[in-house]
Amino acid sequence: MKPLRVPRVDLAVGAVVTVAMVVPAFVPYVQPWWVVVLSVLGSVPVTWRRTLLIPVGLVTGGAVTVLALAHQSLVHQLPWLMPYGPLVWTYTFAELAKPVWRAAGSVVLVAGVIFSLALPHESFDTFGYVITSYVAAYALGVGARAHRAQREAMDERARRLEEERAVAVAEERTRIARDMHDIVTHSVGLMVVQAEAGPLVVRSDPARAEATFEAIADTGREAIGQLRQILGALRGTAEREPQPGLGAAPGLLDRARRAGIEVHLQERGTRRPIPAAVDVAAYRIIQECLTNTLRHAAARSVRLCLAWSDRALTIEVADDGGGAPDVREGHGIVGMRERAGACGGTLVIDPRGFTVTATLPIG
Repeated sequence: MKPLRVPRVDLAVGAVVTVAMVVPAFVPYVQPWWVVVLSVLGSVPVTWRRTLLIPVGLVTGGAVTVLALAHQSLVHQLPWLMPYGPLVWTYTFAELAKPVWRAAGSVVLVAGVIFSLALPHESFDTFGYVITSYVAAYALGVGARAHRAQREAMDERARRLEEERAVAVAEERTRIARDMHDIVTHSVGLMVVQAEAGPLVVRSDPARAEATFEAIADTGREAIGQLRQILGALRGTAEREPQPGLGAAPGLLDRARRAGIEVHLQERGTRRPIPAAVDVAAYRIIQECLTNTLRHAAARSVRLCLAWSDRALTIEVADDGGGAPDVREGHGIVGMRERAGACGGTLVIDPRGFTVTATLPIG
């Protein structure tokens, strides 16, 4: 059994209370031994009041009640009547006890105080200052409990705010990582495809070769601009500009066409306003699909279908590449799933063909 550790402040309080109650048993008259024992029992246990709250209350309260009842029968009456030990316990009881114990303990405390005052027929003045002392001790304990509860609530609020900030930082880092992945892979993929195609037509079709190299330069400049903007926001030297949405999708399709891919756009239903998060997710999903088509599919054409309904926008991107029986989900596919899931939508991949279908809620 581990020994009970007592804080220094409790040791100090216990010592002061013990001196206040035991010394009068010797000065100015030496009291019987049992008075000294009761004085010790009514004071020393308050040292452990925080760990043994109820037992300490029973011991100190019982000892002081016996002293109060025997007070009138002593030859040399005790020069003190203040129950310092029970008063300190009352303060701690009001501060630390659970609601059920406070209700029951308060009844026992009131009954014990009245009994120890009424049976010896103490004076009205004694009734007044003893009861006032107990009420004050209990009120101070209630105030300490309220202050501690307020402090704990503030600490809990600070902890939650810190957790929310940490989550927000992690989400922002993830979002920046996704944006950089989308920008770099899409732009670099386009530039690689165009750079590979340029030398093949540089002699046979100089005009097409020139357009190809111009497209490489335009793609690179756009990627550099977007990366600078993201890095500036990350450093805190620039504000994040609104991310591109479906309104910027025609630019993606044009770049894919210049890279040698036939792009067919179909749109069903009536286009309607959509939340900003869905708008950005739709753009990035289309961007990632085109990037994968350019880099991996060996496809000649890709079909983009936007289907609008009252509650959802369905995006389907399919190419005529060979597909793959087993699709390894890299950062791009994982990012698409996360973007769709963050909006409350879903993303399904059919490796035959290769077809990506994203359903995003809009209403």
